[in-house]
Formats: sequence, C-alpha cells, structure tokens
Amino acid sequence: MQKKDILNLIKFHAEHNEAGFRNEAYNIARYFDQSGDPQLAEYIMALMSGTNTFVPQSSDYDLPYFSKISLIGDPLPLPTLIKNDVLGIINSISHNVGINKFLFEGDPGTGKTETVKQIARILERDLYAVDFDSVIDSKLGQTSKNIAAVFQEIRALPDPDKVIILFDEIDAIALDRVNSNDLREMGRVTSSVLKGLDGLAEGVVLIATTNLFGQFDKALTRRFDSIINFNRYSRDELIDVAESILNELLSKFKFAGRNMRLFRKIVATMDHIPYPGELKNIIKTSIAFSDSSNEYDYLRKFYESVKSDTADLKKLQDDGFSVREIEILTGVSKSQVSRELKS
Repeated sequence: MQKKDILNLIKFHAEHNEAGFRNEAYNIARYFDQSGDPQLAEYIMALMSGTNTFVPQSSDYDLPYFSKISLIGDPLPLPTLIKNDVLGIINSISHNVGINKFLFEGDPGTGKTETVKQIARILERDLYAVDFDSVIDSKLGQTSKNIAAVFQEIRALPDPDKVIILFDEIDAIALDRVNSNDLREMGRVTSSVLKGLDGLAEGVVLIATTNLFGQFDKALTRRFDSIINFNRYSRDELIDVAESILNELLSKFKFAGRNMRLFRKIVATMDHIPYPGELKNIIKTSIAFSDSSNEYDYLRKFYESVKSDTADLKKLQDDGFSVREIEILTGVSKSQVSRELKS
C-alpha cells in the first residue's frame, strides 16, 4: 500500500465518488490480506458491508418473475482462495467494464447464495432473485416463453446499476427437469437461456448458483465471464470456519461460555467436517437447545450431534480430551472419569 492509496481514499470520499471509494477500500483490504493480516482485511470488509458510506437509494421494481431478497443476515466465513475471487468480482463490478455474468458452483452449504447477498450489501445494490416456480411450466413451449419474459424484465430495468440479478439454482431451468423426456422442449428452453444471457446488457450484473455444475452443457458455462468453485475448503479452513461461526453465535447467546480450545478439538475429531451452511445449523441448534444454567452444555450437545461414541470414556481419552473436558462432554464427574479410566 502506498501514500497515493490513502490520498485516493480521501479524494473519493470528498468527491462523493462511492464506486471509487469502495474500490479503493477493497484494494486496501486485499493488500492487508496478501500481506499476512487477514483479520484487518476482514475488519475493513465488515465496515464496508455494515455501513452506508453515502446515502443509498433503494429501488423497488414491478418484476412479476422476481422476488426481492432481504439482505439481513450474517455472511458465512470463506477460505482465502474463494474470498479473493469474490473480492475480484466486486472490483470488476465497480470497474464497470462489462464483466457482469458470474456463476457460483459447489455443494449445498458452501456459502454461494449468502455470498451473493454479501456482494449486494457491499455494493449497496438491491438483490432480485428469479422465482423459478413461476417460470417452469409443464405446458409445451411455455417455459421457454417465460424465460424470454424474464430476460425482457431484466432488459427493462430503469436503473440496472442499482440491482443484482440472482438465478439461484439455475439448474432448475438449465437442466429443465420438467420436460426432461422431451428433447425438443429441452432444446427450446436451453436456447432461451443462452439467448437471454447473450443479450444481457453490460450494465446488468447477473449471478447464478448451482449444485450440479458437472451436468451443465459447455455452451452454457461459456456464457459466464467467471466461474467460482465454492468447494475449496481445506480441513484446517473448515475448523477455522467453525470457530468463526461459534464466535458470531456466542455474541447472541450470552449464557454460553467460551471454550474455543475444546470446541476446536471436537471439530478436529470429526471424520467428515460439513460445509459452513450445515456447520452453522448444527452449532446454532446445539446452543439453542442447551441448558442455559450450564455454560458449556452446548459443547456436550454439539459433541453428541457429531459423534456416536459419546459414552466411551476411553475413546475420548484416546482422542486427546482431558479429564475436565471429558466431564464437560459427558456430564460424568472428574473423579468418576479418573476412576473409570484407571480401572
């Protein structure tokens, strides 16, 4: 980072140049992340997503095939590789150079849809998602007509620079499950999607998500400017993500105590660590269902949710848990744990 970066930041703020200000802030965040200070980078990103630098103007449009998505919520933590790709997308949108079609692919729970919401929050844009239930029609030829109408609604947007269009689970139309036995109808639907993407104006930002990328036709994938794989979590990164999720939840459940060392040990013993979406549900449920008079009861419930051998004291010891930690996870007193382990 150089002096000019700070000067540009001040200049853009003074000129009320929101796009320039945000772009410079993201570049500074990227610099800190690449320089070995990811916490400061994440802090800058959180500030940018949680505050309105300038006064945004919300736009509500009459879009029969779309639903406006609430941006309230907490983004799922992302590993560095994916986070850097997302920062690149934010930069490309801010640069407004016509790179505007993005595909997020990966297993359920990897954070695809939540990341789209986070991008919309950061760029202070409204998010509109296609309602595929109203688009897909079993009547011959109607689905392709509805798809054409969807893209016509997008083309008619008066202020496309204020919105992001979301095709969540685009495979609903890309693979056309309704008419999978009619090859001619499948061809019409696919052609309508390809034609719509080809005719998308450069000022319109469209992000699609899918869990079934491997089944996509290459003609469709070529229509996207960038494809991001959300499955790129290492085991260590998933443990870090679990800790981040727990920290965020503990700020809301004041009765629960912090024992991050024990929590990380539990996650590390899991044969398969699930992706963030499922992880968050398991952790949140464990805290919500725990006894509020026992600050560590949620750890016991969490362990019971992810392991099948909760009553095996010897197995717990072999997994590296201390006598005190075994007491927390089983409810068996330390003295009794010690006696049984010695016997």
